[in-house]
Amino acid sequence: MAVEAVCPCTDTLDISFAWSDISVMTEISDKKKLPDAVKRFVLHWGDMGDQWGVNRSVSQIHGLLYLAERPMTAEDIAEALGMARSNVSNSLKELLSWNLIRRVPILGDRRDHFEAETDIWEVAARIAAGRKEREIDPAIAALRACVSDAADDPAISAVASKRLKEMLAFTELAERWYTQMLKVPRPRLVALIRLGEKVVNLLPSGKSRGGE
Repeated sequence: MAVEAVCPCTDTLDISFAWSDISVMTEISDKKKLPDAVKRFVLHWGDMGDQWGVNRSVSQIHGLLYLAERPMTAEDIAEALGMARSNVSNSLKELLSWNLIRRVPILGDRRDHFEAETDIWEVAARIAAGRKEREIDPAIAALRACVSDAADDPAISAVASKRLKEMLAFTELAERWYTQMLKVPRPRLVALIRLGEKVVNLLPSGKSRGGE
């Protein structure tokens, strides 16, 4: 789909995209009417973020900036999405902490302008790195503490201790895989993904649980 956007650095916002036949979504304010396709994407991106435990407003703002051709101010974003200025400000701080957007200086305008990282592979890598830092790393730390406590507690059954160790081993394996994938050069990663299950056929066969 062809996409064109114009966002002058003033208090007005004029985003011009190719229009679609998709029905109008109503969760976003029409003060500065967004094309239906853009509105649908922004709302869907917000829903996806909500499913992943990310604030919906944060995800919607990221979706809007991802499609915008030029940097936008917080005022532009608030007006386009019908959000409170304070909500936009907090959401932008969250996106900056994820390294998914950046501030862009605009000559002659003292306001902060923001643009999103638009390289989708880079976006995926940064999200993966952020989720590892926020989810996997704390889980490993907690599981290691549990395993250590269990080893010194005679009240812990052998079954519980064994299952804690198994969960820790699995989580550490997932963490190593995450780290390795984040370091793989993009061309090799693309080739690996395209190979898909063919890679499995190159691996040594092992016993299934049913054959143990």
